[in-house]
Amino acid sequence: MAKQLVLGSTSPFRRELLERLQLDFSVDSPDIDETPLADESPEDYVLRLSLEKAKAVAQRHPDSLIIASDQCSILDGIIRGKPGNHENARKQLAESSGKRVSFLTGLCLYDSSDNTYQLDLVPFHVDFRKLDKEEIESYLQAEKPYFCAGSFKSEGLGITLFKRMQGDDPTALIGLPLIRLSEMLRGKSFKLP
Repeated sequence: MAKQLVLGSTSPFRRELLERLQLDFSVDSPDIDETPLADESPEDYVLRLSLEKAKAVAQRHPDSLIIASDQCSILDGIIRGKPGNHENARKQLAESSGKRVSFLTGLCLYDSSDNTYQLDLVPFHVDFRKLDKEEIESYLQAEKPYFCAGSFKSEGLGITLFKRMQGDDPTALIGLPLIRLSEMLRGKSFKLP
């Protein structure tokens, strides 16, 4: 019998992405502290949180495969979080205008039956067009991406803000790299449709 799949996330975006694979899964909130550690690199930060989320959920789901992910955006070497409100989103988009923003997504597939895991980092880069104040305001009013890393939804109107996108897996930009996740699942002999 196949192990149960559990998505360790409260993100509706990650849930929608995982539904694309047409797999049965449940969802459980990891509820962990996501504060960066002192002198922690962005790469180490998302990898650590992905693993911590998976371990937290695994405690409640024995003999399951736990999928956990974390993402941060980086501009000029600085980690940027989700904006949370209109003013912060306006500021983030103004700062991103004409620049490259990197998104690092940590991904963990944790087997709670034997406490083994696969952990990987999937980068994605977005080059923003030069954006004026009116464009930014109009976009924010239309999509209100206040709980999205980078202050945009690439699967929606946010795509119009870009000049170029670069990366191996476009779903990594939304927060759950499905190409790499599929590889991980196959590595655990999990049947994909």
